[in-house]
Amino acid sequence: MRYYIIAGEASGDLHGSNLIKSLKQQDPDATFRIWGGDLMEAQGATLVKHYKELAFMGFVEVIRNLPTIFRNLRMCKEDILAFQPDALILIDYPGFNLRIAKWASQIGLKVIYYISPQVWAWKESRVKAIREQVDKMLVILPFEKDFYHKWNYEVEYVGHPLIEVIAQAKAQPKSPLADKPIIALLPGSRSQEVSLKLPVMLEVSKYFPDYQFIVAKAPSLEDAFFEPMLAPYPNVSAIKGNTYGLLNQAYAALVTSGTATLETALFGVPEVVCYKGSQVSYEIARHLIKVKYISLVNLIMDKPVVKELIQQEMNPQNIKIELEKLLTDKTYRDRIKTDYANLWQILQKGGDASANAAASIYRYLSAGNGG
Repeated sequence: MRYYIIAGEASGDLHGSNLIKSLKQQDPDATFRIWGGDLMEAQGATLVKHYKELAFMGFVEVIRNLPTIFRNLRMCKEDILAFQPDALILIDYPGFNLRIAKWASQIGLKVIYYISPQVWAWKESRVKAIREQVDKMLVILPFEKDFYHKWNYEVEYVGHPLIEVIAQAKAQPKSPLADKPIIALLPGSRSQEVSLKLPVMLEVSKYFPDYQFIVAKAPSLEDAFFEPMLAPYPNVSAIKGNTYGLLNQAYAALVTSGTATLETALFGVPEVVCYKGSQVSYEIARHLIKVKYISLVNLIMDKPVVKELIQQEMNPQNIKIELEKLLTDKTYRDRIKTDYANLWQILQKGGDASANAAASIYRYLSAGNGG
């Protein structure tokens, strides 16, 4: 069968690559055309557009880039029509993918969504459109099944794909990255968010001379982008393409919100979650978002497992206080690690997400009109 897959971020590229690998086991003659990244392309998919050309963060930034976004939407629709896939598989990335889903459903394409948009956080009313436009929804967070059920939309929980990926990464031999205990800095993958958060994170490094601060550079950003920010901190190092290797050795971490907070937790690294956006975007989000927490760790556990420093609270002094607590308070560290272990158990119950999702997709499509 022919599959058209759209992923707009680094995490979507990772999960998309594992989905492709599993789909090829189910369907050896499968052909894939994608919007994604290097990992999906490495699985033999034809890459149309790289996610690094699609990353716009925040309400203001999206408005500023609307002409580019609309141009991408037109190009995507034309390319899908030319490819004539048996199914369109959308991975998260809701601002773009929900628009594509609406169009695709209108022309009769089978639409499968893997990794639900976080509509439970804001715009719950979007569920009505999703129910009409998405033929099959595969979710990766345990509470999402109940959330959609409340809206009379039955979805399938397939497990969380990070469990399999991180279990493999944790088993890899460690090649020491530093002589001192490591504090990992994960500032995000979009230039806008890195520019806002990384300078604040770096400022904290001067308070902890006994630790090696290492920045995980996003593969989508050029080294030259980081140079001006890193130049004033000769004792801070950076790596690229080895974030999991870094987390496998880190003693603590400062992490921007998003998938990285969950990845850090699954590696068992105590963390401070740091979020700062443009003031206008933040004020809009503050009035729209309906959840108690911004990190996936706290959302899944439904309690404040890790400290979240948001907007003005994300400043060098507050980060220093929280990081000091992570480094020196054994009781606090142990409590976080216990919660992390429980988090792992919760997410592990779903099984191998990539294999489950691939089997479900192939079974659904093979049944013709669904099953």
